[in-house]
Amino acid sequence: MPTVTDAGSTVPRRQLGRRLRQLREDAGITVKAAADALEWSTPKLWRIEGGMVSMRSLDVEAMCRVYAAPRTVTDELMTLAKQTRTRGWWHAYADVIPGWFELYVGLEAAASRLRTYAPEVVPGLLRTEAYAEEALRVTQPALPDEAVRRMVAVTGHRQATLSRRTPPPPKLEVVLNESVLRRSLRDRAAMAAQLHHILALTERRTATVRIMPLDAGLHPAVAAGGTFTILTFTPRDSGEAEPPTVYHEGLTAASYLDKTADVEAYDNAWAGLRGAVLDEADSRALLADAAKSYE
Repeated sequence: MPTVTDAGSTVPRRQLGRRLRQLREDAGITVKAAADALEWSTPKLWRIEGGMVSMRSLDVEAMCRVYAAPRTVTDELMTLAKQTRTRGWWHAYADVIPGWFELYVGLEAAASRLRTYAPEVVPGLLRTEAYAEEALRVTQPALPDEAVRRMVAVTGHRQATLSRRTPPPPKLEVVLNESVLRRSLRDRAAMAAQLHHILALTERRTATVRIMPLDAGLHPAVAAGGTFTILTFTPRDSGEAEPPTVYHEGLTAASYLDKTADVEAYDNAWAGLRGAVLDEADSRALLADAAKSYE
Protein backbone atom coordinates (compact mmCIF):
# COMPACT_ATOMS: atom_id res chain seq x y z
CA MET A 1 0.00 0.00 0.00
CA PRO A 2 1.38 3.48 -0.85
CA THR A 3 2.52 5.55 2.09
CA VAL A 4 0.98 8.97 2.78
CA THR A 5 3.18 12.03 3.33
CA ASP A 6 2.93 15.81 3.19
CA ALA A 7 5.32 15.86 0.24
CA GLY A 8 3.54 13.30 -1.92
CA SER A 9 4.90 11.97 -5.21
CA THR A 10 4.54 14.97 -7.54
CA VAL A 11 8.20 15.95 -7.68
CA PRO A 12 9.59 12.38 -7.94
CA ARG A 13 7.13 11.65 -10.78
CA ARG A 14 8.21 14.73 -12.71
CA GLN A 15 11.91 14.03 -12.11
CA LEU A 16 11.56 10.42 -13.22
CA GLY A 17 9.62 11.48 -16.31
CA ARG A 18 12.32 13.97 -17.31
CA ARG A 19 15.09 11.39 -16.81
CA LEU A 20 13.27 8.75 -18.86
CA ARG A 21 12.52 11.22 -21.64
CA GLN A 22 16.19 12.23 -21.75
CA LEU A 23 17.26 8.58 -21.96
CA ARG A 24 14.85 7.98 -24.84
CA GLU A 25 15.97 11.07 -26.74
CA ASP A 26 19.66 10.27 -26.15
CA ALA A 27 19.01 6.81 -27.62
CA GLY A 28 17.40 8.40 -30.69
CA ILE A 29 14.11 6.58 -30.14
CA THR A 30 10.76 8.19 -30.96
CA VAL A 31 7.81 8.04 -28.60
CA LYS A 32 5.96 5.70 -31.00
CA ALA A 33 8.93 3.39 -31.39
CA ALA A 34 9.41 3.21 -27.61
CA ALA A 35 5.71 2.57 -27.04
CA ASP A 36 5.70 -0.19 -29.66
CA ALA A 37 8.76 -1.85 -28.12
CA LEU A 38 7.14 -1.75 -24.66
CA GLU A 39 3.71 -2.75 -26.03
CA TRP A 40 2.18 0.39 -24.52
CA SER A 41 0.09 3.16 -26.00
CA THR A 42 1.78 6.43 -26.93
CA PRO A 43 -0.53 8.39 -24.55
CA LYS A 44 0.73 6.20 -21.68
CA LEU A 45 4.32 7.09 -22.53
CA TRP A 46 3.43 10.79 -22.76
CA ARG A 47 1.86 10.61 -19.29
CA ILE A 48 4.94 8.91 -17.87
CA GLU A 49 7.35 11.44 -19.37
CA GLY A 50 5.09 14.27 -18.23
CA GLY A 51 5.25 13.04 -14.63
CA MET A 52 1.51 12.49 -14.50
CA VAL A 53 1.50 8.90 -13.19
CA SER A 54 3.25 6.75 -10.60
CA MET A 55 5.58 4.01 -11.84
CA ARG A 56 6.44 0.43 -10.98
CA SER A 57 10.14 -0.37 -10.71
CA LEU A 58 9.78 -3.25 -13.17
CA ASP A 59 8.26 -0.93 -15.79
CA VAL A 60 11.13 1.51 -15.35
CA GLU A 61 13.58 -1.36 -15.73
CA ALA A 62 11.86 -2.36 -18.98
CA MET A 63 12.12 1.19 -20.33
CA CYS A 64 15.77 1.44 -19.40
CA ARG A 65 16.41 -1.86 -21.18
CA VAL A 66 14.82 -0.52 -24.39
CA TYR A 67 16.92 2.65 -24.08
CA ALA A 68 20.12 0.66 -23.35
CA ALA A 69 20.70 2.59 -20.13
CA PRO A 70 23.68 1.61 -17.93
CA ARG A 71 22.84 -0.63 -14.97
CA THR A 72 23.80 2.09 -12.48
CA VAL A 73 21.30 4.48 -14.08
CA THR A 74 18.62 1.78 -14.20
CA ASP A 75 19.04 1.03 -10.49
CA GLU A 76 18.88 4.73 -9.63
CA LEU A 77 15.68 5.23 -11.61
CA MET A 78 14.10 2.08 -10.17
CA THR A 79 14.68 3.51 -6.70
CA LEU A 80 13.16 6.83 -7.78
CA ALA A 81 10.14 4.91 -9.14
CA LYS A 82 9.34 3.67 -5.63
CA GLN A 83 9.04 7.29 -4.49
CA THR A 84 6.44 7.97 -7.17
CA ARG A 85 4.01 5.70 -5.36
CA THR A 86 3.96 7.84 -2.22
CA ARG A 87 0.57 9.45 -1.66
CA GLY A 88 0.11 13.07 -0.57
CA TRP A 89 -2.76 14.16 1.70
CA TRP A 90 -4.58 15.56 -1.33
CA HIS A 91 -5.20 12.09 -2.77
CA ALA A 92 -7.96 11.71 -0.18
CA TYR A 93 -9.76 14.55 -1.99
CA ALA A 94 -9.43 13.13 -5.50
CA ASP A 95 -13.21 13.24 -5.86
CA VAL A 96 -13.22 17.06 -5.75
CA ILE A 97 -9.73 18.13 -6.90
CA PRO A 98 -9.42 18.36 -10.72
CA GLY A 99 -6.44 16.44 -12.09
CA TRP A 100 -4.87 19.61 -13.47
CA PHE A 101 -5.01 21.22 -10.01
CA GLU A 102 -3.80 18.13 -8.14
CA LEU A 103 -0.42 18.57 -9.83
CA TYR A 104 -0.22 22.14 -8.52
CA VAL A 105 -1.08 21.12 -4.95
CA GLY A 106 1.80 18.66 -4.98
CA LEU A 107 4.23 21.21 -6.37
CA GLU A 108 3.06 23.83 -3.88
CA ALA A 109 3.73 21.43 -1.00
CA ALA A 110 7.26 20.81 -2.30
CA ALA A 111 8.18 24.44 -3.07
CA SER A 112 10.60 26.53 -1.03
CA ARG A 113 9.35 29.85 -2.41
CA LEU A 114 6.00 30.95 -3.83
CA ARG A 115 5.48 34.28 -5.59
CA THR A 116 1.87 35.03 -6.49
CA TYR A 117 0.39 37.94 -8.41
CA ALA A 118 -3.37 38.15 -7.76
CA PRO A 119 -5.22 40.89 -9.64
CA GLU A 120 -8.81 39.67 -9.07
CA VAL A 121 -9.32 37.60 -5.91
CA VAL A 122 -7.55 36.65 -2.69
CA PRO A 123 -5.36 33.60 -3.48
CA GLY A 124 -6.11 30.32 -1.75
CA LEU A 125 -3.23 30.38 0.75
CA LEU A 126 -4.54 33.66 2.20
CA ARG A 127 -8.27 32.88 2.28
CA THR A 128 -10.56 32.52 5.26
CA GLU A 129 -13.12 29.71 5.15
CA ALA A 130 -15.89 32.23 4.42
CA TYR A 131 -14.01 33.71 1.46
CA ALA A 132 -13.07 30.27 0.12
CA GLU A 133 -16.68 29.08 0.32
CA GLU A 134 -18.16 32.12 -1.41
CA ALA A 135 -15.51 32.04 -4.15
CA LEU A 136 -16.44 28.41 -4.87
CA ARG A 137 -20.19 29.09 -4.87
CA VAL A 138 -19.79 32.05 -7.22
CA THR A 139 -17.37 30.42 -9.68
CA GLN A 140 -18.84 26.90 -9.53
CA PRO A 141 -22.53 27.35 -8.69
CA ALA A 142 -23.41 23.75 -9.59
CA LEU A 143 -21.14 22.26 -6.92
CA PRO A 144 -23.08 20.27 -4.28
CA ASP A 145 -22.75 21.46 -0.68
CA GLU A 146 -20.60 18.46 0.27
CA ALA A 147 -18.16 19.15 -2.57
CA VAL A 148 -17.92 22.79 -1.46
CA ARG A 149 -17.20 21.66 2.09
CA ARG A 150 -14.45 19.31 0.92
CA MET A 151 -12.89 21.92 -1.37
CA VAL A 152 -12.78 24.40 1.52
CA ALA A 153 -11.05 21.66 3.55
CA VAL A 154 -8.47 21.34 0.75
CA THR A 155 -7.74 25.05 1.10
CA GLY A 156 -7.19 24.56 4.83
CA HIS A 157 -4.79 21.67 4.22
CA ARG A 158 -2.85 23.77 1.72
CA GLN A 159 -2.54 26.61 4.23
CA ALA A 160 -1.09 24.22 6.84
CA THR A 161 2.04 24.10 4.64
CA LEU A 162 2.81 27.66 5.76
CA SER A 163 3.11 26.67 9.42
CA ARG A 164 4.85 23.30 9.10
CA ARG A 165 8.15 22.72 10.87
CA THR A 166 9.72 20.04 8.70
CA PRO A 167 10.63 20.70 5.99
CA PRO A 168 10.73 24.49 6.48
CA PRO A 169 7.62 26.23 5.11
CA PRO A 170 7.84 27.97 1.75
CA LYS A 171 8.48 31.68 1.65
CA LEU A 172 5.20 33.18 0.43
CA GLU A 173 5.23 36.55 -1.35
CA VAL A 174 1.98 37.96 -2.73
CA VAL A 175 1.08 41.05 -4.73
CA LEU A 176 -2.62 41.94 -4.55
CA ASN A 177 -4.31 44.53 -6.69
CA GLU A 178 -6.14 47.10 -4.56
CA SER A 179 -9.33 46.08 -6.38
CA VAL A 180 -9.15 42.73 -4.54
CA LEU A 181 -9.59 44.63 -1.27
CA ARG A 182 -12.51 46.65 -2.65
CA ARG A 183 -14.38 43.65 -4.11
CA SER A 184 -16.49 42.62 -1.12
CA LEU A 185 -18.06 39.35 -0.12
CA ARG A 186 -21.83 39.41 0.30
CA ASP A 187 -21.24 39.57 4.06
CA ARG A 188 -19.25 42.74 4.69
CA ALA A 189 -18.23 41.55 8.16
CA ALA A 190 -16.78 38.41 6.57
CA MET A 191 -14.81 40.61 4.16
CA ALA A 192 -13.45 42.62 7.06
CA ALA A 193 -12.41 39.35 8.72
CA GLN A 194 -10.67 38.27 5.53
CA LEU A 195 -8.58 41.43 5.40
CA HIS A 196 -7.75 41.19 9.10
CA HIS A 197 -6.65 37.60 8.46
CA ILE A 198 -4.22 38.76 5.78
CA LEU A 199 -2.89 41.40 8.16
CA ALA A 200 -2.35 38.76 10.84
CA LEU A 201 -0.40 36.57 8.40
CA THR A 202 1.89 39.48 7.52
CA GLU A 203 2.41 40.37 11.17
CA ARG A 204 3.42 36.77 11.93
CA ARG A 205 5.73 36.90 8.89
CA THR A 206 3.91 33.89 7.47
CA ALA A 207 3.52 35.83 4.23
CA THR A 208 4.70 39.04 2.65
CA VAL A 209 1.81 40.91 1.04
CA ARG A 210 2.17 44.09 -0.97
CA ILE A 211 -0.63 46.05 -2.59
CA MET A 212 -0.77 47.39 -6.13
CA PRO A 213 -2.70 50.67 -5.77
CA LEU A 214 -5.45 51.52 -8.23
CA ASP A 215 -3.51 54.53 -9.52
CA ALA A 216 -0.33 52.53 -10.24
CA GLY A 217 -0.94 52.54 -13.98
CA LEU A 218 0.18 49.85 -16.41
CA HIS A 219 2.90 47.42 -15.34
CA PRO A 220 4.64 44.35 -16.83
CA ALA A 221 2.39 41.76 -15.11
CA VAL A 222 -0.63 43.09 -17.04
CA ALA A 223 0.57 40.99 -19.98
CA ALA A 224 0.14 37.80 -17.92
CA GLY A 225 -3.62 38.09 -18.24
CA GLY A 226 -4.49 37.04 -14.71
CA THR A 227 -3.21 35.32 -11.59
CA PHE A 228 0.10 33.47 -11.74
CA THR A 229 2.43 31.83 -9.24
CA ILE A 230 6.17 31.27 -9.65
CA LEU A 231 7.29 28.20 -7.68
CA THR A 232 10.94 27.68 -6.72
CA PHE A 233 12.38 24.49 -5.24
CA THR A 234 15.43 23.48 -3.22
CA PRO A 235 17.37 20.31 -4.12
CA ARG A 236 16.02 16.99 -2.87
CA ASP A 237 18.11 14.42 -1.01
CA SER A 238 19.32 13.19 -4.39
CA GLY A 239 20.80 16.64 -5.05
CA GLU A 240 18.42 17.30 -7.96
CA ALA A 241 16.12 20.30 -7.75
CA GLU A 242 12.80 20.62 -9.52
CA PRO A 243 13.12 23.45 -12.06
CA PRO A 244 11.30 26.72 -11.29
CA THR A 245 7.74 26.47 -12.58
CA VAL A 246 5.11 29.06 -13.41
CA TYR A 247 1.50 28.09 -12.68
CA HIS A 248 -1.23 29.92 -14.58
CA GLU A 249 -4.81 28.87 -13.83
CA GLY A 250 -7.85 29.20 -16.07
CA LEU A 251 -11.51 28.26 -15.67
CA THR A 252 -11.18 24.61 -16.64
CA ALA A 253 -7.44 23.98 -16.95
CA ALA A 254 -4.02 25.29 -16.00
CA SER A 255 -0.64 25.73 -17.65
CA TYR A 256 2.66 24.72 -16.11
CA LEU A 257 5.64 26.51 -17.63
CA ASP A 258 9.18 25.38 -16.79
CA LYS A 259 11.16 26.27 -19.90
CA THR A 260 13.91 28.74 -19.08
CA ALA A 261 12.62 31.45 -21.42
CA ASP A 262 9.09 31.22 -20.02
CA VAL A 263 10.20 31.37 -16.39
CA GLU A 264 12.50 34.32 -17.15
CA ALA A 265 9.60 36.22 -18.72
CA TYR A 266 7.52 35.83 -15.56
CA ASP A 267 10.54 36.59 -13.35
CA ASN A 268 10.91 39.84 -15.27
CA ALA A 269 7.21 40.61 -14.89
CA TRP A 270 7.48 40.00 -11.14
CA ALA A 271 10.55 42.23 -10.91
CA GLY A 272 8.65 44.90 -12.79
CA LEU A 273 6.04 45.01 -10.03
CA ARG A 274 8.51 46.39 -7.50
CA GLY A 275 8.25 49.93 -8.70
CA ALA A 276 4.46 49.86 -8.82
CA VAL A 277 3.49 48.29 -5.48
CA LEU A 278 3.35 49.87 -2.03
CA ASP A 279 5.99 48.92 0.50
CA GLU A 280 5.05 46.51 3.30
CA ALA A 281 4.17 49.19 5.84
CA ASP A 282 1.95 51.15 3.45
CA SER A 283 0.38 47.91 2.24
CA ARG A 284 -0.58 46.97 5.80
CA ALA A 285 -2.00 50.44 6.34
CA LEU A 286 -4.15 50.11 3.22
CA LEU A 287 -5.32 46.64 4.29
CA ALA A 288 -6.29 48.00 7.70
CA ASP A 289 -8.12 50.95 6.15
CA ALA A 290 -10.02 48.67 3.76
CA ALA A 291 -10.95 46.32 6.60
CA LYS A 292 -12.28 49.25 8.64
CA SER A 293 -14.48 50.33 5.73
CA TYR A 294 -16.39 47.04 5.98
CA GLU A 295 -16.97 47.22 9.73
